Amino acid sequence: MPSQPQERVNDAIRASQVRLIGENGQQLGIKPTREALEYAYSKNLDLVEVAAQADPPVAKVMDWGKYRYEQEQKAKLARKHQTQINVKEIKLRPKIGVHDYNTKKGHVTRFLNQRAKVKVTIMFRGRETTHPERGRDLLMRLAEDVQEIGQIEAQPVLDGRNMVMVLAPTKNAGVKRDAENENPQRSEETLQGERGREDPAPTRQPDVPSGPSGQEEAGEKEARTAGQAGRA
Repeated sequence: MPSQPQERVNDAIRASQVRLIGENGQQLGIKPTREALEYAYSKNLDLVEVAAQADPPVAKVMDWGKYRYEQEQKAKLARKHQTQINVKEIKLRPKIGVHDYNTKKGHVTRFLNQRAKVKVTIMFRGRETTHPERGRDLLMRLAEDVQEIGQIEAQPVLDGRNMVMVLAPTKNAGVKRDAENENPQRSEETLQGERGREDPAPTRQPDVPSGPSGQEEAGEKEARTAGQAGRA
Protein backbone atom coordinates (compact mmCIF):
# COMPACT_ATOMS: atom_id res chain seq x y z
CA MET A 1 0.00 0.00 0.00
CA PRO A 2 1.24 3.56 -0.67
CA SER A 3 2.73 5.31 2.32
CA GLN A 4 0.55 7.89 4.01
CA PRO A 5 1.72 11.51 3.54
CA GLN A 6 3.33 13.03 6.59
CA GLU A 7 2.36 16.58 5.64
CA ARG A 8 -1.00 17.96 6.69
CA VAL A 9 -3.14 19.15 3.81
CA ASN A 10 -6.03 21.64 3.69
CA ASP A 11 -8.52 21.04 6.53
CA ALA A 12 -6.08 18.67 8.28
CA ILE A 13 -3.89 21.65 9.25
CA ARG A 14 -4.48 22.24 12.99
CA ALA A 15 -2.60 25.48 13.54
CA SER A 16 -4.72 28.63 13.84
CA GLN A 17 -2.34 30.61 11.62
CA VAL A 18 0.43 29.79 9.15
CA ARG A 19 3.29 31.49 7.37
CA LEU A 20 1.94 31.37 3.83
CA ILE A 21 4.03 30.73 0.74
CA GLY A 22 2.38 31.28 -2.63
CA GLU A 23 2.25 28.91 -5.58
CA ASN A 24 5.27 30.63 -7.16
CA GLY A 25 7.33 30.64 -3.96
CA GLN A 26 6.47 34.20 -2.96
CA GLN A 27 6.25 35.05 0.77
CA LEU A 28 2.73 36.16 1.67
CA GLY A 29 3.31 36.62 5.39
CA ILE A 30 1.50 35.18 8.40
CA LYS A 31 -2.16 34.47 7.68
CA PRO A 32 -5.01 32.85 9.57
CA THR A 33 -5.33 29.27 8.41
CA ARG A 34 -8.88 29.83 7.17
CA GLU A 35 -7.76 32.79 5.06
CA ALA A 36 -4.82 30.78 3.70
CA LEU A 37 -7.21 27.98 2.75
CA GLU A 38 -9.49 30.37 0.93
CA TYR A 39 -6.49 31.74 -0.97
CA ALA A 40 -5.43 28.23 -2.02
CA TYR A 41 -8.97 27.30 -3.06
CA SER A 42 -9.24 30.48 -5.12
CA LYS A 43 -6.24 29.29 -7.10
CA ASN A 44 -7.81 25.81 -7.42
CA LEU A 45 -4.85 24.45 -5.45
CA ASP A 46 -4.14 22.92 -2.04
CA LEU A 47 -2.65 24.28 1.17
CA VAL A 48 0.14 21.99 2.38
CA GLU A 49 1.93 22.27 5.73
CA VAL A 50 5.61 21.89 4.80
CA ALA A 51 7.27 22.84 8.13
CA ALA A 52 5.11 21.84 11.08
CA GLN A 53 7.87 22.55 13.67
CA ALA A 54 8.11 26.24 12.78
CA ASP A 55 6.28 28.87 14.79
CA PRO A 56 3.91 29.47 13.15
CA PRO A 57 3.96 26.44 10.81
CA VAL A 58 4.89 27.08 7.18
CA ALA A 59 2.23 26.24 4.61
CA LYS A 60 2.63 26.33 0.85
CA VAL A 61 0.06 26.59 -1.91
CA MET A 62 0.54 23.81 -4.47
CA ASP A 63 -1.08 21.07 -6.51
CA TRP A 64 -0.94 18.30 -3.91
CA GLY A 65 -1.71 15.44 -6.31
CA LYS A 66 0.98 16.54 -8.76
CA TYR A 67 3.48 17.00 -5.94
CA ARG A 68 2.85 13.52 -4.56
CA TYR A 69 3.18 12.00 -8.03
CA GLU A 70 6.53 13.71 -8.60
CA GLN A 71 7.80 12.57 -5.20
CA GLU A 72 6.79 8.96 -5.91
CA GLN A 73 8.50 9.03 -9.29
CA LYS A 74 11.72 10.35 -7.74
CA ALA A 75 11.62 7.63 -5.07
CA LYS A 76 10.97 4.97 -7.71
CA LEU A 77 13.90 6.19 -9.81
CA ALA A 78 16.18 6.20 -6.77
CA ARG A 79 15.23 2.60 -5.94
CA LYS A 80 15.85 1.58 -9.53
CA HIS A 81 19.40 2.93 -9.52
CA GLN A 82 20.17 1.66 -6.05
CA THR A 83 22.66 -1.21 -6.11
CA GLN A 84 21.70 -4.10 -3.90
CA ILE A 85 24.70 -5.74 -2.30
CA ASN A 86 24.41 -9.41 -1.36
CA VAL A 87 26.82 -10.90 1.16
CA LYS A 88 27.41 -14.65 1.21
CA GLU A 89 29.31 -16.48 3.92
CA ILE A 90 31.70 -19.41 3.64
CA LYS A 91 33.12 -21.16 6.72
CA LEU A 92 36.43 -23.04 6.76
CA ARG A 93 38.50 -24.96 9.28
CA PRO A 94 42.23 -24.24 9.55
CA LYS A 95 43.00 -27.95 8.91
CA ILE A 96 40.68 -28.31 5.92
CA GLY A 97 41.48 -31.04 3.39
CA VAL A 98 42.39 -30.45 -0.23
CA HIS A 99 39.07 -31.75 -1.61
CA ASP A 100 36.99 -29.69 0.83
CA TYR A 101 39.11 -26.62 0.12
CA ASN A 102 38.52 -26.92 -3.62
CA THR A 103 34.79 -27.31 -3.01
CA LYS A 104 34.69 -24.20 -0.82
CA LYS A 105 36.77 -22.29 -3.36
CA GLY A 106 34.25 -23.26 -6.03
CA HIS A 107 31.46 -21.76 -3.91
CA VAL A 108 33.44 -18.55 -3.45
CA THR A 109 34.06 -18.34 -7.21
CA ARG A 110 30.38 -18.84 -7.96
CA PHE A 111 29.32 -16.14 -5.48
CA LEU A 112 31.83 -13.64 -6.84
CA ASN A 113 30.67 -14.31 -10.40
CA GLN A 114 27.16 -13.51 -9.18
CA ARG A 115 28.49 -10.08 -8.16
CA ALA A 116 28.07 -10.86 -4.45
CA LYS A 117 30.50 -10.17 -1.64
CA VAL A 118 31.83 -13.17 0.25
CA LYS A 119 32.52 -13.25 3.98
CA VAL A 120 35.06 -16.01 4.61
CA THR A 121 35.26 -17.24 8.21
CA ILE A 122 37.96 -19.47 9.71
CA MET A 123 36.62 -21.33 12.75
CA PHE A 124 39.20 -22.26 15.40
CA ARG A 125 38.63 -24.93 18.01
CA GLY A 126 40.57 -25.80 21.14
CA ARG A 127 44.30 -25.26 20.81
CA GLU A 128 43.92 -24.11 17.21
CA THR A 129 43.45 -20.59 18.59
CA THR A 130 47.14 -20.57 19.57
CA HIS A 131 48.10 -20.62 15.87
CA PRO A 132 46.03 -17.86 14.21
CA GLU A 133 48.68 -17.52 11.51
CA ARG A 134 47.41 -20.78 9.98
CA GLY A 135 44.01 -19.27 9.47
CA ARG A 136 45.49 -16.09 8.03
CA ASP A 137 47.66 -18.09 5.61
CA LEU A 138 44.61 -20.05 4.48
CA LEU A 139 42.61 -16.88 3.87
CA MET A 140 45.43 -15.26 1.92
CA ARG A 141 45.82 -18.43 -0.13
CA LEU A 142 42.13 -18.33 -1.00
CA ALA A 143 42.33 -14.64 -1.91
CA GLU A 144 45.26 -15.38 -4.21
CA ASP A 145 43.43 -18.27 -5.88
CA VAL A 146 40.44 -16.06 -6.79
CA GLN A 147 42.31 -12.79 -7.33
CA GLU A 148 41.12 -12.60 -10.96
CA ILE A 149 37.50 -12.13 -9.92
CA GLY A 150 37.78 -11.18 -6.23
CA GLN A 151 39.72 -8.66 -4.19
CA ILE A 152 40.15 -8.24 -0.44
CA GLU A 153 37.76 -5.62 0.89
CA ALA A 154 38.38 -6.33 4.59
CA GLN A 155 41.69 -7.83 5.70
CA PRO A 156 41.65 -10.94 7.92
CA VAL A 157 40.70 -9.98 11.48
CA LEU A 158 40.59 -12.25 14.52
CA ASP A 159 37.21 -12.04 16.26
CA GLY A 160 37.11 -14.33 19.28
CA ARG A 161 37.50 -17.88 17.98
CA ASN A 162 36.91 -16.85 14.39
CA MET A 163 38.98 -15.04 11.79
CA VAL A 164 37.03 -13.13 9.15
CA MET A 165 37.94 -11.76 5.73
CA VAL A 166 35.63 -10.12 3.16
CA LEU A 167 36.10 -10.52 -0.60
CA ALA A 168 34.43 -8.20 -3.12
CA PRO A 169 33.93 -8.94 -6.83
CA THR A 170 36.21 -7.23 -9.33
CA LYS A 171 35.17 -5.87 -12.71
CA ASN A 172 36.12 -9.23 -14.24
CA ALA A 173 33.68 -11.16 -12.07
CA GLY A 174 30.96 -12.76 -14.18
CA VAL A 175 32.59 -11.79 -17.50
CA LYS A 176 33.98 -15.25 -18.27
CA ARG A 177 30.70 -16.92 -17.32
CA ASP A 178 28.76 -14.66 -19.71
CA ALA A 179 31.17 -15.52 -22.52
CA GLU A 180 30.75 -19.24 -21.86
CA ASN A 181 26.99 -18.87 -21.99
CA GLU A 182 27.26 -17.26 -25.44
CA ASN A 183 29.56 -19.96 -26.90
CA PRO A 184 26.96 -22.77 -27.11
CA GLN A 185 24.58 -20.53 -29.01
CA ARG A 186 27.28 -19.43 -31.43
CA SER A 187 28.38 -23.04 -31.95
CA GLU A 188 24.81 -24.07 -32.73
CA GLU A 189 24.45 -21.24 -35.24
CA THR A 190 27.74 -22.24 -36.89
CA LEU A 191 26.67 -25.88 -37.06
CA GLN A 192 23.34 -24.96 -38.65
CA GLY A 193 25.17 -22.86 -41.23
CA GLU A 194 27.49 -25.72 -42.08
CA ARG A 195 24.56 -28.09 -42.43
CA GLY A 196 22.96 -25.70 -44.89
CA ARG A 197 26.10 -25.71 -47.03
CA GLU A 198 26.54 -29.51 -47.13
CA ASP A 199 26.66 -31.09 -50.62
CA PRO A 200 23.98 -33.66 -51.43
CA ALA A 201 25.01 -37.32 -51.06
CA PRO A 202 26.08 -39.00 -54.35
CA THR A 203 23.58 -41.30 -56.05
CA ARG A 204 24.32 -44.96 -55.30
CA GLN A 205 25.21 -47.05 -58.34
CA PRO A 206 23.72 -50.56 -58.70
CA ASP A 207 26.01 -53.36 -57.59
CA VAL A 208 27.76 -55.31 -60.33
CA PRO A 209 28.57 -58.96 -59.55
CA SER A 210 32.26 -59.65 -59.40
CA GLY A 211 34.58 -62.46 -58.41
CA PRO A 212 34.22 -66.21 -59.13
CA SER A 213 30.43 -66.25 -58.84
CA GLY A 214 30.13 -63.52 -61.46
CA GLN A 215 32.47 -65.32 -63.84
CA GLU A 216 30.52 -68.57 -63.48
CA GLU A 217 27.24 -66.82 -64.30
CA ALA A 218 28.80 -65.28 -67.43
CA GLY A 219 30.15 -68.72 -68.54
CA GLU A 220 26.77 -70.38 -68.11
CA LYS A 221 25.12 -67.64 -70.18
CA GLU A 222 27.65 -68.12 -73.02
CA ALA A 223 27.11 -71.94 -72.96
CA ARG A 224 23.33 -71.57 -73.25
CA THR A 225 23.77 -69.19 -76.16
CA ALA A 226 26.10 -71.66 -77.98
CA GLY A 227 23.69 -74.60 -77.45
CA GLN A 228 20.78 -72.68 -78.90
CA ALA A 229 22.88 -71.78 -81.93
CA GLY A 230 23.84 -75.49 -82.53
CA ARG A 231 20.19 -76.61 -82.40
CA ALA A 232 19.26 -73.95 -84.85
